[in-house]
Amino acid sequence: MTAGRKKGSALFAGYRGLGLYSNHLPHVLRYHKRHQEFYLVTVVGKCFHTYNVKKLGIVAVSNALPEDITCLAADRMLVFTAHGNTVNAFARNKEIVHTYLGHKADVHLLQPFGDHLISVDSDNVLIVWDTQSEEEYTQISFDKTLFVVSAITHPSTYLNKILLGSRQGSLQLWNIKKSKLLYTFTGWGSAVTVLQQAPAVDVIAVGLASGQIIIHNIKYDETLMKFQQDWGPITSISFRTDGHPIMAAGSPLGHIGIWDLEDKKLIVQMRDCHSTAIAGVTFIHGEPLLVTNGSDNAIRIWIFDAPGGVGRLLKSRMGHSAPSTKIKYYGQNGQNILSAGQDGTLQSFSTTHDRFNKSLGHGSFNKKKSKKKSVQYDTMKLPPITTFAAEASRESDWDGIIACHRGYLVSTTWNYRKSSMGAHKLEPERFHKDRALNVHATAVDITSCGNFVVIAVSSGHIDVYNLQSGTHRGQYGTDKAHEGPVRGVAVDGLNQITVSTGADKFVKFWKFKSKELVHTIPLDFSPSSLLLHRESGMLAVALDDFTVIIIDTETRRIVRKYSGHTGKINDMTFSPDGRWLITSSMDCTVRTWDLPSGSLIDCFLLDSAAVSITMSPTGNFLATSHVDELGIYLWSNCTLFNLIPLPPLPSDYEPSAVMLPGACPVEDTDVIEVDAEVEATEYESPEQLENELITLSLLPDSRWKNLLNLDIIKKRNKPKEPPKTAVSAPFFIPTVPGLVPRFAEAPVENLEGQSRVVNLGVLAQKSGFYVHLEDGFSSNNYTSAFRILKGMGPSSIDIELRNLAPEGGGSLIVMQSFLRMIVSILESKVDFDLAIAYLALFLKLHLKLISEEPELMNEATKVMEKLEETWTDVQTMFNQSLCLLTYLKSALL
Repeated sequence: MTAGRKKGSALFAGYRGLGLYSNHLPHVLRYHKRHQEFYLVTVVGKCFHTYNVKKLGIVAVSNALPEDITCLAADRMLVFTAHGNTVNAFARNKEIVHTYLGHKADVHLLQPFGDHLISVDSDNVLIVWDTQSEEEYTQISFDKTLFVVSAITHPSTYLNKILLGSRQGSLQLWNIKKSKLLYTFTGWGSAVTVLQQAPAVDVIAVGLASGQIIIHNIKYDETLMKFQQDWGPITSISFRTDGHPIMAAGSPLGHIGIWDLEDKKLIVQMRDCHSTAIAGVTFIHGEPLLVTNGSDNAIRIWIFDAPGGVGRLLKSRMGHSAPSTKIKYYGQNGQNILSAGQDGTLQSFSTTHDRFNKSLGHGSFNKKKSKKKSVQYDTMKLPPITTFAAEASRESDWDGIIACHRGYLVSTTWNYRKSSMGAHKLEPERFHKDRALNVHATAVDITSCGNFVVIAVSSGHIDVYNLQSGTHRGQYGTDKAHEGPVRGVAVDGLNQITVSTGADKFVKFWKFKSKELVHTIPLDFSPSSLLLHRESGMLAVALDDFTVIIIDTETRRIVRKYSGHTGKINDMTFSPDGRWLITSSMDCTVRTWDLPSGSLIDCFLLDSAAVSITMSPTGNFLATSHVDELGIYLWSNCTLFNLIPLPPLPSDYEPSAVMLPGACPVEDTDVIEVDAEVEATEYESPEQLENELITLSLLPDSRWKNLLNLDIIKKRNKPKEPPKTAVSAPFFIPTVPGLVPRFAEAPVENLEGQSRVVNLGVLAQKSGFYVHLEDGFSSNNYTSAFRILKGMGPSSIDIELRNLAPEGGGSLIVMQSFLRMIVSILESKVDFDLAIAYLALFLKLHLKLISEEPELMNEATKVMEKLEETWTDVQTMFNQSLCLLTYLKSALL
């Protein structure tokens, strides 16, 4: 028998990507008539994002394609994308509604054309498609030696005509309906990179690879004006349409030139708008707003409201322009992730909304001098951050982030609240005389109070600094803490112990205040990093043999060892409760280890190795950053909203590949077959764990705790006023037939031989509990009787126990049977609390009768002896447990 199990990870499911906004492809602007709002479409890998221009908030994310998108275009209804030789049309910014197949080479140009779509591939083949029927309308092939299509546009008011630009520099005007070449423009001796329709009819702006911009009248084949930019090929062109004759042109260096078309001159140079090439510039129709995007993973909106024609930044969405090196959750709410990238910046990404993202900037030796210089040519810039530590407890008072930089000895502080670099640059004084030494900071940690920072360097020294003043507070060891580079350092939650590990294959425990060495643990292999879970005191150390060991910082012993990775361990993170350790490795796997059981419980494979991982303080998400990936990816913790069995995985377990969140839609039908015997099921606790243990019931307290106080509860709930009788007689009283209606008299029964006080005929009926008690007296089996009693409420139990006495219709035999039932429950040591509660109510109701009857006294004596024996056993077990705990406590201290 087999059962289905989803492929990939059982613990984590892909949720979404953070910090992904744009790539090298130009954006597209769309206008929604019903919403009366502009929308911005940008490409991110295998999907595209749609933003509203007003707030720059993300509106939709498209379904992912099998390959990266190579071209993007849109009309008022559809968004067109190309990947490989396939062209797709998306509706509602999400789902594919049309697919156009026919190209034999990669498509690199798309142009919507009314009810048609024009696509050009790398084989120089142009195909016109019917948008709705997906049929090929016409096809035109060009000779690569004469005309290689590099740009395409549709001149306004030119019916059925398109203008093509070539790498050879010439332009051709075609009638698509007739597939006829109408005119050839000789060009300007340089490859055409951009064709853009000007606000004036018949006028086209031509961007060349030489940096020239030609404003050309195609009706008369006349050049109206020429502009020259010295920043390389023109990447994009746009015109203002709000009454100002202004043109903007992008460049590969990230600069934008703003040109006045009336005065035919350059107004302003907007330098370093992006750190990489400008992919697209577009003026919003009728507004002084310029939208730009670039391959630096940024979208920016500039507003031209200042004198002189200079644009200022209005809104932006930006991520890292190079892959992340280290990520870490900041704060205890689990809503912000700090990320350090290879681009040298430190940024904060919000898991709730992009508007809460912020950049803390780029590290610099001298911020004042850096502001005066260009960002690209800033010689004061610090190299990228390799690792950092953060603590939010004193963020309102002073800096709460400390960072190490690649190859640099100086460690910098950062202020999260001010979103800037901090006040201190911490550097040991011992290296001031000889700065040429190849020494750099390797590891840092901040105490939980936020007052001190511990910095380890590659020379083996470990120093302590006050984070508020930046003063040096001492070092660990008389000369060096380790003989070799320090690979990791951590401080416990109470500032009592500092743990360090180095290339000398030792884990050392130091007193935080006195800096004395307390204990040393030798390792078999050199460590690469360490991670301390402050709440549980568990220390994870990653070794160079691709194994991870767990050290208990209280006993200072190795308690767990995990092996299974086949590549260098990049990062580790604990779950908030300290139960799981999650590791990522260069073997592209992410593994989850269960510390109590010491086993591997989850493993999944990724396309690219996770460089850094971090777990949310609330346990909601696991965040990962990857090799050659600009974004941060969130994985939701499935155990929070689903009951998931986590059986130990075998040592030869082969993980299945999982796509990054947003990279591919999840297939719920994708299952693998596993044996049902292996599939773990929900643990069901037995009724009694051991025969020697006293077991309580699982009934709620309201079912048995108030049995002795029922009289008080009934008195309290008694109505203040008696119920009032009805004024008029009910309609269903029988009447006697006749001309005059009158009520029928009640029949008179023969009451001779019956009591006028109590109707004993009613009490003669026996309840189910009473009958089972009678049967149990002879069979000595009280299971069914006790089961019935457990299913009753407090009032029903009170009535049943009252009726056991002879004056209530019972008998002494049944009362003896009840006491024997209590003895049998005490002997089984199950439902101990219920037995005591039922016995207490029974004694409260019938204590006088029990004392007068010898048979009942004999049974009560047996119950008392059994109770004393049970309590003696419980006291013995309590004493043994207390003795063991006292011994363990003294042994640890």
